[in-house]
Amino acid sequence: MAAIRPVDQSAEKWSRRASVSQQDYVSGVENPRVSWAQAAQAAGASYRQGVVAAANAGRFEQGVKAAGDERWRKGARDKGPNRYSEGVQLSTGEWQRGFAPYHEAIKSLTLPARGPKGSPANLARVTAVSQALRQLKERTSGGSR
Repeated sequence: MAAIRPVDQSAEKWSRRASVSQQDYVSGVENPRVSWAQAAQAAGASYRQGVVAAANAGRFEQGVKAAGDERWRKGARDKGPNRYSEGVQLSTGEWQRGFAPYHEAIKSLTLPARGPKGSPANLARVTAVSQALRQLKERTSGGSR
């Protein structure tokens, strides 16, 4: 039998050490060994191969089944609210820059006249907006997102 610490001791050590590593995290982000963008771009083919292999093996479904609703709910409930609020606050400028082209596309549309509730004319308005946004997406990012 291999000599290894009990799992509860390993978990406690991991938690204790990781919880005081914020400055190491910041330092790593500020001073990476290699450029994140260059390394990520260079790994594109490996990423695609890994995703295809995982998808073909059903790993996504296996992971969802293993976690289940309660694990997902607990993680989302316990970690999500504070992170969500902070993330929104930190990302407002980026959101505005990302949405601006779509805002302009919508603003520039001349929509068909509004009809009464349930009217096919109202669906024509929705279609016009949908088509304009899709065309913009395809022009700016190949339509993949």
